[in-house]
Amino acid sequence: MTAVAIVGAAESDLGVTGRSALELQAQAATRALADAGLTLRDVDGLATAGVGRFAATQVAEYLGLRPAWTDSTFAGGSAFEMYVARAVQAIEAGQCATVLISYGSNQRSARTRSLSGVHEGDVPQTTHEAPYGPLYPISYYAMAAQRYLHQYGRSRADLAQVAVAAREWALLNPRAYRHAAGPLTVEQVLAAPMISTPLTAADCCLVTDGGAAIVLTALDRARHLPKLPVTVLGYGEATATASMSQAPDILDTGAAEAGRRAFAMAALSPGDVDVAQVYDSFTITVLLTLEALGFCEPGRAGDLVKEAGPGGAFPLNTTGGGLSHCHPGMFGLFLLVEAVRQLRGECGPRQAPGAEVALAHGTGGILSTHATVLLGADRG
Repeated sequence: MTAVAIVGAAESDLGVTGRSALELQAQAATRALADAGLTLRDVDGLATAGVGRFAATQVAEYLGLRPAWTDSTFAGGSAFEMYVARAVQAIEAGQCATVLISYGSNQRSARTRSLSGVHEGDVPQTTHEAPYGPLYPISYYAMAAQRYLHQYGRSRADLAQVAVAAREWALLNPRAYRHAAGPLTVEQVLAAPMISTPLTAADCCLVTDGGAAIVLTALDRARHLPKLPVTVLGYGEATATASMSQAPDILDTGAAEAGRRAFAMAALSPGDVDVAQVYDSFTITVLLTLEALGFCEPGRAGDLVKEAGPGGAFPLNTTGGGLSHCHPGMFGLFLLVEAVRQLRGECGPRQAPGAEVALAHGTGGILSTHATVLLGADRG
C-alpha cells in the first residue's frame, strides 16, 4: 500500500459573499494548492459535489482541468470524508497522483434553502412522511432528539451544551460567522425560538456561503512539499436509511459501523484521538455521533461535551463548527480542513495542545450516511 497524505487545505471567503458556487470552489481550490506548493497543472484527480448533476465535470471545466480520475458521489455532508477514501485508493492504484477535493455553495447569498423537503417519485417519504408536513430536515432530527432525551432521561440542556461549546471556539476564530456575536449560554439556547420540538434556533446549524478544499498525494512526495504532511491513517463509512419512517431505530444511525471500520484500519481507538471534528448540523447530531464512535457510553455524551470547549479535555469542533463557524449546505470538507490545521499546529488561540491524531466524521441526509477519517501528523 502507498501511504497518502493531505498536503494542502484551505477555505474560500465565508459568510455572505455575493459570489457564485463555482467562484467559491475556485477560491478554495487555488488557496489549497498554494498551501501545498502546487498549482492546477499538478491536479489529475478531482472529487466534488453540490454543483448540478455533473459536479466533477462542471468544476473541472471551470478550473481548466482534464482529470484522469473523478468522483462526484452525492451522499450529503459525509461525501467529502468518503472522497478521502476514494482518493487514497485511486492514488494507491496509480490512477492519479494529485487529488483535489473541493466544495462550494452560495446558499446564503442565493437564498436557496427551503424548510420543507420536496419528495418525488414512488419513495417511502412521499407515502409515509410528506402528508404530515415535516420541516426538512429539522423535523427528522427533532424526532431523534426527542427519542434520545426520553430514552436516556437527559434534558435539553445536554443539547444546548453542544452549541455553547461551539460558540466558545468561534470566539477564538476571527473567520467564524458568530465570532462577533459574543458568548452563548445554555439558558439562551433554551430560550431561543422553538423551531421543531425540542430543537430551538440555537440548536440548528448556520446558513452561509462558503467553500473548502484539500489536496492529497503520495506521502513520499508529500515530504518534499512545504507543509507538514498529514497522513490518512484510516477510513470507514456506512449507509443507513434514506427516510425516517423506514429506520428500525432512529437512534441507530450507522456512525458506529463507520467509526469501527476507520479505527480498525488505523489500529487506533477513540482514546488515541487528540482532537475531533464531528458534523454538527444540529446539536443532536453531535451527541449521537460521539456515542456511536465510542467516545462515551450511550446517553453520556451530554457529560462529555461539557469538556468540549477551549481548555477542556476533549477538543471538539474547534472552528466553531456548523453551529457557529459556517455551514454552506454541506460541512464535511470543513471538518477535514480544520483537522489538518490542528495537526500542523496552525490554529493559534484555538490550537488543541499536542494534537497528533485527529478524527473527522461526516453525516449526510437525515442521519442517513456516515463516514469517518482518521488523520495523523507525519513528523517523520
